[in-house]
Amino acid sequence: MPSYTRVALVTGANKGIGFAIASDLCRQFSGDVVLTARDVERGRAAVQQLQAEGLSPRFHQLDIDDLQSIRALRDFLRKEYGGLNVLVNNAGIAFKIDDPTPFDVQAEMTLKTNFFATRNVCRELLPIVKPHGRVVNVSSLQGSKALENCSEDLQEKFRCKTLTEEDLVELMKKFVEDTKNEVHEREGWPNSAYGVSKLGVTVLSRILAQHLDEKRQADRILLNACCPGWVNTDMVGAHGSRTVEEGAETPVYLALLPPDATEPHGQLVRDKVVQNW
Repeated sequence: MPSYTRVALVTGANKGIGFAIASDLCRQFSGDVVLTARDVERGRAAVQQLQAEGLSPRFHQLDIDDLQSIRALRDFLRKEYGGLNVLVNNAGIAFKIDDPTPFDVQAEMTLKTNFFATRNVCRELLPIVKPHGRVVNVSSLQGSKALENCSEDLQEKFRCKTLTEEDLVELMKKFVEDTKNEVHEREGWPNSAYGVSKLGVTVLSRILAQHLDEKRQADRILLNACCPGWVNTDMVGAHGSRTVEEGAETPVYLALLPPDATEPHGQLVRDKVVQNW
């Protein structure tokens, strides 16, 4: 068996929290760190910025909305590293509060990237995650808030421990469809596309962790969702109460859980503490 270098990968890492996570991993992770970005020029500029600080990340293009791009990355990781040790799914989008884009368009675009594309990354890359691997899906307490603002019927569905991945996908599709038909409020949905998308990520993380327990228990892979907090980024604007470095702390903590750790797993974590939701 060839002995491969360990590798950690961060999606959407050319700026904001993703950049801070990649920076921290370059300092703390024993192995290579691959910084990915949709835009090649911005990605390479981010790598150069870290190199100027004496760090040595690698760059690989990744547009999570493009399945071929995800698969090209998967093939690169297989060839270069024989798989993957740490995956941080950070890439995501959010519309500004005052954005004039119609709500149904916001819903479709936000869920396409934040939920469906993140799910695609997991589907393609989880099979190549090595034993004792760590998977971190950057979610948000906005997802928990969205859940609280759902109807009791929807809350029950999302909290149900036997909810399948297929059931979850159908719920996410229904939200988008209901916004198009202008019945989402009547159907029990909140008025936050971002919140619903992150609720989907949190619930997906619980379901994927269950899959890992069923199919790969001996591999001791830990998969969690996390909330970085209200961070001062392009996405939030200058309203955030935390720096990107502070926002990176919990994702990096989960990415670097020691090999003998058994928890947290399938949880939503904020400030390194498991959240009830």
